[in-house]
Formats: sequence, C-alpha cells, structure tokens
Amino acid sequence: MTFIDFQKKFSMEQSIISHFRKVRYARGLICPHCGAIQKVGTRTDQPKLCNCNCCHNTFSIFTGTIFEKSKTDLTKWFYAIHLFLNAKKGISALQLQREIGTTYKTSWRMLMRIRTAMGNENLAKAFDFIVEVDETYVGGKARKDNKKLKFTTPQAKDTSTTGRGTKKTPVIGVKERKTGRVYARVALPNQAGQRLTGKQLLEVISAVTKPGATVMTDDFKGYNIMNHEETNPESFTHLSVCHSAGEFSAGNGVHTNGIEGFWAILKRAIIGSYHHVSVKYLQDYVNECCFRQGNRREDAFDKLLRQSVL
Repeated sequence: MTFIDFQKKFSMEQSIISHFRKVRYARGLICPHCGAIQKVGTRTDQPKLCNCNCCHNTFSIFTGTIFEKSKTDLTKWFYAIHLFLNAKKGISALQLQREIGTTYKTSWRMLMRIRTAMGNENLAKAFDFIVEVDETYVGGKARKDNKKLKFTTPQAKDTSTTGRGTKKTPVIGVKERKTGRVYARVALPNQAGQRLTGKQLLEVISAVTKPGATVMTDDFKGYNIMNHEETNPESFTHLSVCHSAGEFSAGNGVHTNGIEGFWAILKRAIIGSYHHVSVKYLQDYVNECCFRQGNRREDAFDKLLRQSVL
C-alpha cells in the first residue's frame, strides 16, 4: 500500500473503525459475552461500541486486540503500521516518534505491540516438501568502560566473536522453500546450560514441519539426530551440505542459501535500524522479520489487523 492509497483509505477515524470491523468480523458481529450472532449491532453515537440485545451487554470491537486500552489515536496507530510494514528493515521508536508526534515511550510500546501481532500466527505443521534449516548468532561485543580508561587492566581478547562457541545468542530458523515463509526461534539454554543440542534443533523443526518432509541443513553435528530412525519420529529426509569443507551447494538443489539470506536481512535490520537488541526482546524482533519475509507478496496490512486479535 502506497502513502497515497493509505490517505484515501483511512482519511478519518470513522473509516478506520469501519475497515477494522470488516476485517475482524468478516462473518458478522459476535458478542464476546454470550456468543450471540443475531441481534448484535453497532451504536451510532459511539462507532467503536456494539450492543447485544440478547445479553444486553456492550462491547468494543477493539477488545482483546493490540489497540485495547490505548489512548493513542487510531489514525496514528494505522499510520504506524503502514510505516512499519513498508520499511524493509523496520523503523526505530525514535523514527516513529518523529513521524507521528508521540513520546518515545508511546512509540516504543506501539512497535512492540505490533511485533506481538506479527508473531501471533499459528504455523504448527504448516511447512512441507522441502525446508531449509540453519542457525545464526545475534549480538555484539560488550561496550568498553570509558571511565578511567587509561588505568583499567587490559582484558584478554575474546576470539570467539562469530560462529559456534561465541557468547552471542543463537537463533534457529526454518524456511519453507516453496512459499518462502520463515519460522525462527531464539534458542535459550536448557536446564543443563546447553544450547543447540540435537533435541532442541529437532523440536524447532518438528513444530512447523510436516512429517516426511525433506530437511536441508549444513554439516553441524546436532542435525545428525535425524539420521537415525529411533531419534527421528517424524521420518524427515535429511540432506546436508558441508560448509566446513567450503561447499555451499551439494548439487540437485541441496543447499541452505535461502535461510542464510534471511539471516542477512535480520542482522541488517538490527545493525541498521535498532543497533542493539536485548535477549529479553530478541524473539519479538525475530517475529517481525519472519512476518515481513512471509508476507512480502501479499496484503500484509489486513493480515496484521487479523493477527492483532490476541
């Protein structure tokens, strides 16, 4: 959607309310109190509200959504969504603050709520045929202590800045080659403090991939769990490419270049727009990039409004 189209479509708050009502209640209004479909109508004095003549309750069409209990104008909300979706690598809260004229705290909260809606999608067993799986590491070096820099004791250089063994946070990604959709999950340490074990990798793959699908990975030993019948209950066909030997394609379409391209977009977004993301909120930023990747050829605006119902 271009900015001109956005202006025409959402020129007033009434048009925003009408459009959201059509998106959320495409099959007709439903009372959240009694579940009635008939005898439910909108109010003329307050368009956001609806009356149910069965249980005599009033409810808002924005109840249970990311817009609930927000004092920010709906025009600013929808414009923020428009800007966020059209930015390939996202926008920062400071940039949104300048665009819509709110405080930084409000802009940050709006973006986090939008990211919550982006991650509100059920992808259970949604990927089939061929999927590419890979892991990456997100995070940077700790900031130097500028206080009394001349008198600080020199620290040993950390050589584990990239790849496995680093202190960065790992993220596991699964990309469906046919549709280009991506599911990614931050890999937090288990109770034993381990990360990226075979069981953890298989759990992420099984969460979104149908049984019998072909899974393409690199030569990381954690993926070998799919090479044995007793540890591969989903009967995945495992094909790998040996990156450690400088091989990036094993022929016949066996590669992981698609998911690696997604990692490039994720890291450019963090470095270029956000600069630093804490582990606490990293999954939200990962969900943002996954949503943008999976809906780049569709009407992402209305889909995001549907997913805004939490």
